[in-house]
Amino acid sequence: MTSGIRYGTRSWALTQSLAFPSLSCRTMSSSISRALLLLAGLCSLVPGSWDADVEYTNGDLHDHEHHEFVVCHHVFYNIFDLAFSLYQKPAMSSTSTNTLLSPISIVAAFAMLSLGAKGDTLTQILEGLHFNMGIVSEAHIHECFQLLLHTFQHPDHHLQLSMGSSLFVNDDLILLHQFVQDIEELYYSEVISISFGNLKLARKQINSYVEKKSHGEIVDPVKVLKKDTDLVLVNYISFHGKWTVQFPAEYAAEEDFYIDKETTVRVPMINRLGVFLLSRNEELSSWVLVQHAVGDTMAFFILPDPGKMQELEEGLTQEHFNKILRTIGERSARIHFPRLTISATYDLRSILSTLGITKIFSDEADLSGVTEVASIKLSAAVHKAVLTINNKQTETEWTTDLEDSAWSQTLTSSHRPFLLFIREENTNIPLFVGKVLNPEQH
Repeated sequence: MTSGIRYGTRSWALTQSLAFPSLSCRTMSSSISRALLLLAGLCSLVPGSWDADVEYTNGDLHDHEHHEFVVCHHVFYNIFDLAFSLYQKPAMSSTSTNTLLSPISIVAAFAMLSLGAKGDTLTQILEGLHFNMGIVSEAHIHECFQLLLHTFQHPDHHLQLSMGSSLFVNDDLILLHQFVQDIEELYYSEVISISFGNLKLARKQINSYVEKKSHGEIVDPVKVLKKDTDLVLVNYISFHGKWTVQFPAEYAAEEDFYIDKETTVRVPMINRLGVFLLSRNEELSSWVLVQHAVGDTMAFFILPDPGKMQELEEGLTQEHFNKILRTIGERSARIHFPRLTISATYDLRSILSTLGITKIFSDEADLSGVTEVASIKLSAAVHKAVLTINNKQTETEWTTDLEDSAWSQTLTSSHRPFLLFIREENTNIPLFVGKVLNPEQH
């Protein structure tokens, strides 16, 4: 594996065609980028409700910048609903394994790949990812992702998130310089030249590179490589959730977790006594727990009644989340929740086929924006997600002088499978969607 990349040429320079080049992520302050993304989030919640009199204390923004970046809500808004489309394939394919994926990470990876796609291959990607090309341009899509990824990575955001994509290309191919430059500058990603002559060695090199790039968080994402591989995408994300609220009492204990009617496992359960954002949603036949985490993230844990999981999965929409936030309230409760560290790895070919994105994986692929070799296709695309939530050592007995009788308690127990949904609060962008069937599956 080598960083030496063979370049060709390309006539179209994306970085010169951006609609408003003054919004450069490399020169924009974190406060300004956060404010701009907040605009996108506000407009996503209530399209058309932008109030020109909103004041920002983190920095002054020109009216032109206000107007232009509001269009980013058209780029990100549909990702919320797209999350459930991406979720369905892996969730329904197995009744015995956890499901975990990152909608925004997958969409960003294929938006990045669209930089090198042309013709029907490009059209499939953009339409499959639900971008409304009648409203936004390709250039604007890429600039919105540039700003978003810059903000996620900025230390002021305090987001405990590692997200990225790496492209591994056969070292025999001559790459177009503009493609390499665009994915580096707009998506903070890289192209790595590698020999696929020895597939076992290539797989080892790819996994080693990604593990190092993710600071040890992502291990062995690629399990197998096929003969005649030319181009491999590895997309990854890991998140460490830490709650913003400290609870007055909590302890850990081994308890039963009921995977189904016949299967029970013993898992570490965290028992917390405190005030929670908790509600009963009869429409979903579920209890809903909402938790805020460090880095402006919000987690929804949805515990359906026994036998109601499939009904919940098929009926859950963005409007349900909006309604939950409008109606949820604080209540004192005792919560039983499993200590959670889960991960999942997927072949994106099968997931994206449900969105109509197929040509990029076939011999009909047009990736002439990547290399001048007409026959190149995306040989493999892997997505790995890792999620850890408050996985700290906890006392094995109550650490408070509060008496249980002092609380008007609701007992909510996550001793059976539940859904989780984690989003970035300023933009409402879905970071993770998943289903926990067995907390012991790591």
